[in-house]
Amino acid sequence: MQILEWSQLDNAEQLRALSRAELIQSSEVSSQVDDIIQQVISGGDNALKALTSKLDNIEIPQLAVNPLEILSAVEQLDDELNNAIKLAFGNIQGFHAAQAQQTIKVETTKGVECELRTEAIESVGLYIPGGTAPLLTTTLMLAIPAMLAGCQRKVIVSPPPIHPSILAIAEKCGIDEIYQLGGAQAIAALAYGTETIKPVDKIFGPGNRYVTEAKSKIASDNRTHTTIDMPAGPSEVLVIADDQASAEFVAADLLSQAEHGVDSQCICITTCQKKARDIYREVDKQLSKLPRQEIAAQALMQSRIIVVNELEQAVEISNRYAPEHLIVQSQSPRELLSSLRNAGSIFLGAYSPESMGDYASGTNHVLPTYGYAKSVSSLSLADFQRRYTVQSLNQQGFLAIADAVITLANAEQLEAHANAARVRKQAILKEQG
Repeated sequence: MQILEWSQLDNAEQLRALSRAELIQSSEVSSQVDDIIQQVISGGDNALKALTSKLDNIEIPQLAVNPLEILSAVEQLDDELNNAIKLAFGNIQGFHAAQAQQTIKVETTKGVECELRTEAIESVGLYIPGGTAPLLTTTLMLAIPAMLAGCQRKVIVSPPPIHPSILAIAEKCGIDEIYQLGGAQAIAALAYGTETIKPVDKIFGPGNRYVTEAKSKIASDNRTHTTIDMPAGPSEVLVIADDQASAEFVAADLLSQAEHGVDSQCICITTCQKKARDIYREVDKQLSKLPRQEIAAQALMQSRIIVVNELEQAVEISNRYAPEHLIVQSQSPRELLSSLRNAGSIFLGAYSPESMGDYASGTNHVLPTYGYAKSVSSLSLADFQRRYTVQSLNQQGFLAIADAVITLANAEQLEAHANAARVRKQAILKEQG
């Protein structure tokens, strides 16, 4: 990791210091994903099998996971893992169940009733990352709110071989439509459909840069009605640390992101030059003990420790970067909360590491990356639902606002709009004599 003095950087250098990893912004990814999407559209199931063989080096005789495999997965989990899943399941379910929305009814004018109603999205696709680190907890984060929302069709896609814990969680959430697919080809299958896989209404889940690019492309493609949850790509963390922060804790938090993948990014902002050096040394020390040290080391090459003069400046930089995860290790972290505007999820204090939210605290770990936290929210129950309005007017309510509607429609030169109100007004007045 580089150690940078923020006050000694010019504007261009500061911009570079907060830029995302080069691998995330590779210009080759877009054309590669375009090609994969087109192959899936034209080749269907056969293209999916061929792409899985080529890109994942695995031959899959069938795309769908056998229902018997799903049922038997529960028996393959040891007691310790099964108990951990149960604890996480309960916390995540409790936090998301509390987010349920009630129908809102407002009489805006006497006789004019307006409603805001919520219903589940009918079919959802849940992308569960696999490969070098199968994220079984992402299954919890996606399947539980989909279940609570009442989505009728819930589809899981995950790179083969799918870990038994993913299948076990799916079974617990009532999901039996699961496909052995990963990468951009899985996203394409969910959006455009194949002989075996019907398209879904919305796609959820994080992934690597290929998955993120595929989601972005289908979201703007008029050949499909499928939408996406958010731009959720390679993981990133920003840690704010004052001079009292534990270098050991900070280093552990940085490495917990670095081990996700070579395109992950870690940034630490500290108010103390000595603390920066301590963190740097601690990162090296802990890195040497990690099984995934080669992956983490590559991610750290594009990560930074930034030294600032005061916490207010650290907050300003964090808001500018808008991290997926923001960890605050300072003497009074909650005092900074009102100033921290842009982050996917915030972790306050020395004993609130990001791994708590990733696994079992109850919040959702599917979060916006690339700085989208400035305008995109963390995943919640509401993302699995759609909201729509209802209005009902009786004659009294209609007459109360009809003249205003006619005036406004005329001002916009939309005569038919005005006439729809006018003919009703005339009918009511005639009826009333």
